[in-house]
Formats: sequence, structure tokens, C-alpha cells
Amino acid sequence: MLKPSIGDQELALLHYLAEHEPASVGEVATGFGESRGLARSTVLTMMERLRGKGYLRRRQAGGVYRYSTATGPGEAMRQAVDQFVEKTLAGSVSPFVAWMSEKADVSDHELAELEALVNQLQSRRKEK
Repeated sequence: MLKPSIGDQELALLHYLAEHEPASVGEVATGFGESRGLARSTVLTMMERLRGKGYLRRRQAGGVYRYSTATGPGEAMRQAVDQFVEKTLAGSVSPFVAWMSEKADVSDHELAELEALVNQLQSRRKEK
């Protein structure tokens, strides 16, 4: 079952926390929130919403809650892409691929990853 969707700011917070976990609200507010102009209370609200959605967990240590990712930003990103493809692109990745061929600046490394994914898709089709 898919978890509830998250916004760009929440995804950025997950990425930050994945690199700095476990962290308190104060630490995240300083390291993540200050550069974005977010108050500590806003960071706390975001973290609690992410915890409620199942993306974060918390443990009390020394009288302070320490937060860590429950799934990691990679899983959150996969779910965000899935929801984008299903809702915005009506289940078709063709518009996105067309956009990439016209607008995106794809690095050699990214191109190699895309080629590997196409090869994987072709292998799956042959197995069916």
C-alpha cells in the first residue's frame, strides 16, 4: 500500500534527515530550516506530519526526541514519481521521455543508467 504523498519541501527534509539521522527538531531546524527561512515550529510540524505519514520515526533519548527515516528518501522519491506518473501523466511515461529528449540536460552517467533501465525492461518483456 502506498503511503500518503509528500511535497517537495517534505522530500527535501527527508533527504536532509537521511544524511543527519538521528536528529532532534532543533538540529533539523538549524541545519535544514534556517537556510530555507523556516521557523522551528514549522520544521516540527513538517516532521510530525512525515511521522504521521509513516516516513519518519522517533525515539526519546535523554529527554529529547530523535528522528530518523523509516523508509529513506529513495522510497519516498519512488512513490512521488509513481503518483506523478499515475495522476499527472495518466499512467504513461511517454510525455516525460519526450520532455527529456527535448529539454533535459542528461549526463553521461544518467544516460548510462537510462540505457540499463531500457535493457532491463526489454529483458522482462522477453521473459513474458
